[in-house]
Amino acid sequence: MARQMLLQVFTLVLLLLPLLHCKNLLCFFMPVLEIQKEKNIEYTVTECLPKEVCFIGLGRYGNHTALSSRGCVPKERCSGQVNVRLKGTVHKMTYSCCDWQFCNSCSALRPSCIALTLLVIAVMVCGL
Repeated sequence: MARQMLLQVFTLVLLLLPLLHCKNLLCFFMPVLEIQKEKNIEYTVTECLPKEVCFIGLGRYGNHTALSSRGCVPKERCSGQVNVRLKGTVHKMTYSCCDWQFCNSCSALRPSCIALTLLVIAVMVCGL
């Protein structure tokens, strides 16, 4: 019984260890795509440069949200708009930025929620 519990704790530590040793922020990357094409794409993990944060970018054309992208961006770009040209049309791209590992996934989890979830898993695994 104790050996099985030790193995479970060891597995949990191995799963979380890479996140503790990364010096730079890890985010999901997706190039600028039309919203309809985004549903069929698999995100790629990318490592941000120092002083960059994760973002989800939305490109608007008039009142219509037409483009989406994800990745890393300098913090300064989070507060503004950038014009992006795709297929001859100029879209206004705005960025929603965040600064924790994989925060630009499709779910809107906060670090406190992730920490609470990990705590519950640890308690369940360890049987505390």
